[in-house]
Amino acid sequence: MRNLTDRQVITAVFFAIFLSLMFATQARAEDLHPPQQVIQNVSSQLQQKMKDKSFTKNFVQVTQFVDGVIHPHTDFDKIAPLVLGKHWKTATAAEQTRFKHEFQTLLVRTYSRAFVEYTDWSMRFRPLDMPNEATKVIVKTDVLQPGRQAVEVNYRMFLSKDEWKVYDIMIDGVSLVTNYRSTFNDEIQRKGSLSIVIDNLAKRNAEALSGKSS
Repeated sequence: MRNLTDRQVITAVFFAIFLSLMFATQARAEDLHPPQQVIQNVSSQLQQKMKDKSFTKNFVQVTQFVDGVIHPHTDFDKIAPLVLGKHWKTATAAEQTRFKHEFQTLLVRTYSRAFVEYTDWSMRFRPLDMPNEATKVIVKTDVLQPGRQAVEVNYRMFLSKDEWKVYDIMIDGVSLVTNYRSTFNDEIQRKGSLSIVIDNLAKRNAEALSGKSS
């Protein structure tokens, strides 16, 4: 299985979560199923912020806003164990808590960086055949950019307490959860310790949010 490059992850994750900035030309809200409507609502909030260029210059401010928008619609309690895989079961409770926090920070700052860098794109939903009693769905979309081939971005959502939440994203057939699982598994094997890997991730997050790196 091929891995995604950092640039592909940054671009595609952002596209998958934030969807269409030109949504009105693609579909009407009443034509969408509930999980699609959730994503459309998130997109609308971010679209308004995108218009404020002074806002996008403050990366810490952007990450705080993005975190507040996506957190209610993304289940990090489900994502973190999926990403760590077998290592989740052997991790201590403290390591599980730390990893979930730092991984959420990683995704949020990744989304935020793309939120600042990418503007000229649109999204179209593919037809969704969704039974009324469905509790899990795969929402299929195409990301469109002028002069570039469309990117297929699908994401998995599940129904939790009457709310639809994202728990995985697939970019051109590659699962984001699986991709990160492979990355962290390799790093844990090299470092010999999950705790060290979490420390390194925390350091990278802190540096990125301080402006020392992206």
